Amino acid sequence: MSVSLRQSMRIGSYLMRQKLTGTKKFPLLVELEPLFACNLKCAGCGKIQQPHTLLKQRMPVEQALAAIEECGAPMVSIAGGEPLMHPQIHELVAELVKRKKFVFLCTNALLLPKKIDKFKPSPYFAWVVHIDGLRERHDESVCKDGVFDDAVAAIKMAKERGFKVNTNTTVFNTDTPQTVIDVLSYLNDDLGIDEMQISPAYAYEKAPDQDHFLGVTETRELFRKAFDNGNRKRWRLNHTPLFLDFLEGKEDFGCTAWGIPSYSLLGWQKPCYLMSDGYVKTYKELIETTDWDSYGRGKDPRCANCMAHCGYEPSAVLATMGSLRETLRAARGS
Repeated sequence: MSVSLRQSMRIGSYLMRQKLTGTKKFPLLVELEPLFACNLKCAGCGKIQQPHTLLKQRMPVEQALAAIEECGAPMVSIAGGEPLMHPQIHELVAELVKRKKFVFLCTNALLLPKKIDKFKPSPYFAWVVHIDGLRERHDESVCKDGVFDDAVAAIKMAKERGFKVNTNTTVFNTDTPQTVIDVLSYLNDDLGIDEMQISPAYAYEKAPDQDHFLGVTETRELFRKAFDNGNRKRWRLNHTPLFLDFLEGKEDFGCTAWGIPSYSLLGWQKPCYLMSDGYVKTYKELIETTDWDSYGRGKDPRCANCMAHCGYEPSAVLATMGSLRETLRAARGS
C-alpha cells in the first residue's frame, strides 16, 4: 500500500470526526460520473448502453460540486464514460482541488495528450489510467487495437509533466495468476506507477459480454496465487491490507456500499454504481431510503459473486480503523 501521508492523515481525521459525532453511514469516496459517453466500447462495461439522449448530456460543474459538498466526502473518483470528453472537466477538477478534495480522474488516456495542458500537478490530484493487461489482453478488453500503446505513452507523458499517475486494473475469469503478475509488475517496475488499484470484474447488467466475470472462489484463488512470492508487498497497491486479505479469502466482510456512493446525471444511484435500483436527488435521501441490509453476498442474488472495492473496501477501512493492530499494519503497508 502506498497512500501518501497527507491523504492518510486527512482520511484518518475524517473518520475520527464521524466516530466522535456518532455518524453511522458516511461517504469515504464518491464515484462521480459527469457523463456516460465514451470513446471506447469495452465488452465488460454497460455505460454506453444508456439512451442516446442521455449520452449527449454533460453534468454542469455547479451540480457536481453541490453533490460533493452535500455529502462531504474527502475523496472523489471522476469516471464515466470518458471524463476527458466533458468540455469543463478541467474546471471541475480545479474546483475540487481548491476545496482540498483528493481527486482521481479515471481515463482510458486516449484524450490525455490533447487535454493535459488544462490540468496542473497537485498533491490532491491523480490520473487513474485504465489498464486491464499487457498489450494483447488490454486491447482485447477495450475492443480496439493500439489502445495499450497509446495509454502507456500518455502515462509516460503525464509522469514527465510531474503528475501523479495511478492505474486501475479489472480482472476477468480469462485472467490467470501469471497475467495478473505480468501486468502489475510491468506497471509497478517498468512504468513506475504511483499507486495501482485492482478489482474483480462485476457483471454489469447491460454489459455486452456476460461470460467472463469471476465468481468468489475463482477470485480468491486467483489473487492468492498472484500475491504469492512477495508480490503483494512489492507492488504499490492502493488498497488497505484487509481488503487484499479479503480478495485472498483470508477475511470476509459485509457490504458497505454507502461508503463509496455513485452520483451521475441520473442522481445518487441505489445502492451502488454497479447496480441500479433507483435514483434519488440527495445523499441524505440515498442513506435514508435505501434498505442497506438487503444487499451484499448472501442477501441479494445479484451480489453473489461481487467482491468489488465499492462495497468492500469501505468495510476494510472501517475494520482497520477499529483495530490498533490493523492500523499499524496499514501504516507499514503489509
